[in-house]
Formats: sequence, structure tokens, C-alpha cells
Amino acid sequence: MTPATDHPRLALARPAQHPLAETVRKAGWKPVPYAFTRLEPSIVPPPRPFSAVSALLVLSPSGAKVAAPQLPAGTLCLVQGAGTSDALGREDLEVLLPSEAKAEALWDLLQARFPDGGEFILARGERSREYLEEAAKGTPWLIHPWVTHREAPRDPFPPLPKVEGVLALSPLQAEILAPLAARVQRFAWGEATAEAFAKAGAPAHAHCEPKPSLLWAMLAQHLAAQLIMKEESPC
Repeated sequence: MTPATDHPRLALARPAQHPLAETVRKAGWKPVPYAFTRLEPSIVPPPRPFSAVSALLVLSPSGAKVAAPQLPAGTLCLVQGAGTSDALGREDLEVLLPSEAKAEALWDLLQARFPDGGEFILARGERSREYLEEAAKGTPWLIHPWVTHREAPRDPFPPLPKVEGVLALSPLQAEILAPLAARVQRFAWGEATAEAFAKAGAPAHAHCEPKPSLLWAMLAQHLAAQLIMKEESPC
């Protein structure tokens, strides 16, 4: 750990001025941008014409970025969180957000908005956990998955910077970081990401639901605990 007067460094795949990097900074860490994955958009067209479905469901900012240019004005979009809404980048769409940035809450919103069911396109990544598809099986809500993108390691792959911790924002990032971050603190954004760390043999030291406020709490609490342990350790 760095001296108490310094901020420990935390690597994450976001630019220095990104809101998540700012959250890391406010929690007492120094964010270190580490772009080690890339987005590969899919060339697969939507499974249905947008005019033939009641709404588009979007799980992530990456899916939103790929889908947005293809959406007709006025398309109703049910998106998982504020970051996904921002990534659409259009003011001519009707956007609804659930009470929490979780697929479970998005499913609740879908049922409340369309109580009689309907047909929907779901924009998702290649490795989505498919919660919505499973929840909708055998129900009046017919969901047509549209794999808009996949996350892949960069080539050439950049070495991990000198840091005291890493933050994985997806299961793939956890799988990649696990062998690289064996000697530093590992944090996971979401339960699936924490599970990926564990499966890769390097369990996360802590994880949080994918909300900036919970990320701040996790990092701040972990840092405070580390400082207390350091102060209490014998000289």
C-alpha cells in the first residue's frame, strides 16, 4: 500500500474524466485509465423491424451506442440505467428507466408498462446473463434478442500499470484481470463480475451492485478499513 498521505491507485477501463473515474477519485483512490478491452459491434441486423415491436430493451451503454443510430425517431426504449440512457445520445427517443439499474427491475418495468404483453427487441452483449429471456419464457412478453456487440481483449494487449487495485466492470474484464492482479486488490462491478473473478481463481476483495453510489461506498469503506489495519499494526 502507498503511504497514508498518498491515494492508492486503481486501474479501470474508463477515461480519467469519466463519471466512474470521478466516483473512484471521490472515494479516496486515484483512478488510472486502463483500456485493455475493445468493443466489437455486431453486423447482425435487428431480429424484427422496430415498427413491429412495442419497445426496445437495452441493457448496457455499449448496446445503446450500437443501437442508437438505427432507431427511428420516437422509439420507446426501456433501458437498464442512467448510463445506458446517456449512451443513446438522442433527444428524439422516449426513454424509461427502472427503479434500479438491474435486469430484474427492468423486467418489472416492462410488465408494468405493458401489462398485456407484447413483442420486444432486447439489445444486449454477447455474454449477457440472459435474465430477461429466461424470465419471459412462457409469458405474453415475447423478447427477441439482438446481440449488438461483444467485448474483446485489445491486441496488442497493454500491460497492467503499477497500481494497488483493479476494478473489473464486466465478467470478461474480471477473467482478464484475475491472473494480472493476483498481488493487488480486486474489485468487481456487479455480482456476475465477482463470480468471474472467483471462477478465474482470484476472488474479488469486494463487489457492489452496478451503481456509482455503491461503488463509492465500497471503495471508501475498503480504503478506511485498510488504513485502520495499518494504524493498528505493530511498528
